[in-house]
Amino acid sequence: MGNSKAGYSALVRRLMELFGRLPGVGARSAERMVFHILKSSPEEALALADAIRAVKERVHHCKICFHLTENDPCEICADATRDHGVICVVEQSKDLFQIEATGAYHGVYHVLLGRLAPLEGIGPENLTVDALLARLRRRDEKGEPAAREVILATNPTMEGDGTALYLQSRLRETGITVTRLARGLPAGAQIEHSNKAILSDALTWRTRM
Repeated sequence: MGNSKAGYSALVRRLMELFGRLPGVGARSAERMVFHILKSSPEEALALADAIRAVKERVHHCKICFHLTENDPCEICADATRDHGVICVVEQSKDLFQIEATGAYHGVYHVLLGRLAPLEGIGPENLTVDALLARLRRRDEKGEPAAREVILATNPTMEGDGTALYLQSRLRETGITVTRLARGLPAGAQIEHSNKAILSDALTWRTRM
């Protein structure tokens, strides 16, 4: 089978290769994206290039919570109307966006920038665990702990659960209440149609009525 990129100029091949490195983008998709750019007006294509450059140059991690932001601190950390006594710990900023979309949470966040994955060489030193602990050791003007509750909102995966257990052991020394997101049967679900993992979580994380 011949090279599908044969006949393209070096610049076009290079752009296809770069698009092809994006998550979920195959060779065909990369080819379509390049042709879309080639058919676009110079203004539209350069606007995309400028937006990519601006994101890389101006977006960084908040010095307090490590969320992606253009300002330091980020808008959430700087919002005095939010409950700064409750900190929700998530793996990535994309998890924060999902929680914010519910409109049900009004505290602040801490982004770990990953999860523990020993087989991949990712340990606590590769995450923002130390920064979280330092943040929890701070006191308010009355000498009281700045936070009263930490919500562990890592993903319900083997690595996410392992990360939550590790954080729970480290946070025990702070004396601050540590909670975990509830898991189990969603509202409106039927037990007969639920899989074993969901039912197991529902039993494990059952609540008093």
